[in-house]
Amino acid sequence: MQINPYLFILPRTPDQIVWDYKNHKQYELDLDYSTRLAELINNPNKFNRNNSIDTQLLEAGILTTSTPTLIEWGWDDLSKIFHIGTKNIPCQHTPQDIHEWSREYLNHCSEVLATPTPDTRLAERLADEKISLPKPGCLPQGTLANALIDRKTCRTFTSEPLSLEAVSTLLYLSLGYLREREDDVDENVAEGLGARRTSPSGGGLNACEGFLLVQNVSGLKPGLYAYHPTEHALSFVNSLPDRPLGQLLCGQHFINNLPVGLFITSRFDKLWWKYEHSRAYRMAYVEAGHISQTFQLLATSLGFNTWLTGALTDDQVETLLGLNDSAEQPLFFVGCGNSDGDPLCKELKTLLNRQDSQS
Repeated sequence: MQINPYLFILPRTPDQIVWDYKNHKQYELDLDYSTRLAELINNPNKFNRNNSIDTQLLEAGILTTSTPTLIEWGWDDLSKIFHIGTKNIPCQHTPQDIHEWSREYLNHCSEVLATPTPDTRLAERLADEKISLPKPGCLPQGTLANALIDRKTCRTFTSEPLSLEAVSTLLYLSLGYLREREDDVDENVAEGLGARRTSPSGGGLNACEGFLLVQNVSGLKPGLYAYHPTEHALSFVNSLPDRPLGQLLCGQHFINNLPVGLFITSRFDKLWWKYEHSRAYRMAYVEAGHISQTFQLLATSLGFNTWLTGALTDDQVETLLGLNDSAEQPLFFVGCGNSDGDPLCKELKTLLNRQDSQS
């Protein structure tokens, strides 16, 4: 008998909260159960099948008969609890198609809007006097400012393919190691850490990587590809799953026609190597955010519309990318393609229009 290694115990008088953070289960133990659990933690071999508390702890998953596979974790347990505890968003049922997603999403939004909105920002409440700024200057066509203004999140995409050249540009300028900066490396930079991207990286480690999801790109067969920034090259990893893309992204089926997407991962082992404290865990998400924004601005400047999400069905995505029990973990997804620019899918708009007509 063993103790579930994914337990977090929180004292909350008069009881003890035991949270199985991997499986999103929480239990409240009274003194008898807490005392017995402490005894079993001290010596799991004391497990007694004739003891009703022991059998209940086993049925709850607090105890286990199997030896779980533990991934290497180079930081303290706080970041591990957060990372594993926020994987695989708990939901009773993943929407099977866009109509089901639209109904559930609309119901969720209605429930949220029925509750009081958050208070005004603290800085707004404390401001005595506001200093008006001059109007922004005129922005010439084709500038970064125009890409920033034009970028928007869309939820309707056509099946029109992207060219391999466009995909190459997107990957090189968002994740590639810039050949243009090879001669612009400080001589004091340690060997092997001189590569530079268009987005900043914590410690110059370039801990984020990318896996390209191809559904419709001219010259590439559909599937999952690892991007190799040093060579600016792709390698085939896996075929597309039989289930639609929306199933990998928590039922967001409006994205099923997206021609190309990018799973942004983080090499935690690179961060562990330089930063032994888990505050560096924050930097993984900051870097992924930088790369996501760079990808979207590039796609916008190339005339495409973009979409992004952090809602991943983590276990399925990890399996598809070949990252199970790995120190490299998927954090984010961003994609682009040709679109009518609509921020809402037509199925959700139909429900909203029907709701308006009935009110």
